[in-house]
Amino acid sequence: MFGQTEHNERAITAMWIDFDQLSDTARIWIYQSSRPLTEAEAAAIEQNLQPVVANWAAHGTPLLASAAVYHNRFVVIGVDEGHHQPSGCSIDASVGWVREMSKALNVDFFDRSVAYIAADGSVQTLALPQLKAAVAEGTISPDTTIFNNLAATKAELQRNWQVKASESWMKRYFKNQTV
Repeated sequence: MFGQTEHNERAITAMWIDFDQLSDTARIWIYQSSRPLTEAEAAAIEQNLQPVVANWAAHGTPLLASAAVYHNRFVVIGVDEGHHQPSGCSIDASVGWVREMSKALNVDFFDRSVAYIAADGSVQTLALPQLKAAVAEGTISPDTTIFNNLAATKAELQRNWQVKASESWMKRYFKNQTV
């Protein structure tokens, strides 16, 4: 479906690791889906990413890496930089995989003009220009859980990915409210 890459003449040792086994210092990239993914789409993403991530390399040196889909909305790719650092070219390659997924699934993983909010057991999106009004109307409260898709390490993903709006970049919208 996607993620098919040309292979170098020399074989690269598979370096896939379960996402849960990546070190807490592993660098991550979070790609957010513009719409909910079906179970089949999420499974296809994970299935198709595993072989390309397993063969991901920086200047011929295999990277210890993984990928996972969360909440049928977020694709997270991680690499253990303690094993070997990714290069600009290898990072570009991973962006290419996500672009291929976007095209194959007709979904945008690169739209940064929306906020992702956990509400009623699902992930909802809200356009950034609408946030201030949503706070004023009470649709978003200081206790509303939002996704901080700027998390840069696995540890940040675990500790600071889902946070209260009042403890995030959205706190400026609550200045005149009691938190």
